[in-house]
Amino acid sequence: MTHELKNIVRAYKAAKKKKQKTVLATVVALEGSSYRRPGVRMLIREDGKRIGAVSGGCVEKEIVRQAETVFKDDVPKMMIYDGRYRLGCEGILYILIEPFVPGVDFLNAFDFILKSRKQFKIISSYIKEEGNYADLSSFLVFNGDKIGFRATALLNGDRMVFEQDMKPCFKLVIIGAEHDAVQLCSYASLTGWEVTVVASAAEEKSITDFPGANIFITEEPETLFIPDIDKQTAIVLMTHSYVRDLKYLLAIKESAPVYLGLLGPAKRREKLLNEFMDYCPEVSDTFFDMIHGPAGLDIGAETAQEIALAILSEILSVTRNKEPIMLKNKLGSIHT
Repeated sequence: MTHELKNIVRAYKAAKKKKQKTVLATVVALEGSSYRRPGVRMLIREDGKRIGAVSGGCVEKEIVRQAETVFKDDVPKMMIYDGRYRLGCEGILYILIEPFVPGVDFLNAFDFILKSRKQFKIISSYIKEEGNYADLSSFLVFNGDKIGFRATALLNGDRMVFEQDMKPCFKLVIIGAEHDAVQLCSYASLTGWEVTVVASAAEEKSITDFPGANIFITEEPETLFIPDIDKQTAIVLMTHSYVRDLKYLLAIKESAPVYLGLLGPAKRREKLLNEFMDYCPEVSDTFFDMIHGPAGLDIGAETAQEIALAILSEILSVTRNKEPIMLKNKLGSIHT
């Protein structure tokens, strides 16, 4: 969710340079099922261009139409979309549509949060009735401070409140610079993840070789330092060199990502971990618990692109605490 808000803020800044107004739509409540859950957002520019989505495509056109009065009057409104007879998902969406004009305080705080990888909240006041209401607003909450999405934002204590905990943007660290690493970087970037690529100088690569990468580190294992490895970070070790993989594994032994993937067959993994234990017999069991090797779900992947999908899917299943199954075999709703 944080990366979606990051894209929205970036789009707002671009629209502001063109002197175009922007309006934000947020799904604040849901009855029944829907393509996406409360907390999804979409920015609408004055020219009708949309950034983000709140559903599979059917709801968005109606939001753009209803946003016209918000552009005109600068007054938030509630929109209720009953999809029981129009969508594949039988649900009622409650959507807050409000002017999005964040001030300097908001932009500075949000920039700090992104760079320092801090958690924060978003709260939105709403009412389950359609219409225009001046006291419906959204706020960024950080360190106890509430910063409105617009300067005139109000918070009426009598309104219903949707509260959303926002984690740092998910980060993927790829150690390796071969063709499959390029594909994994590209696919992870399309997913909205922040990507850091680590390669040795001998590979003679740069960030331009990795579309979508945010950071490129040219560093040997002996001097490697990767900042901000937290529980919103996954690492995939894929140098295609057993010796180099071992050295990099030793270099990151003190880190604690949510996922550590090893490329290659199970036999290679066992050899690698056994030799790793010879060097570091005191490493805790928690370090081994986060290791997944061979990395990826068994979906019959063969090409570099398919392997990237398998790895990303496994990372998602681990971070969401989901046991992978085919949805046709799942009982009940997809989202709880």
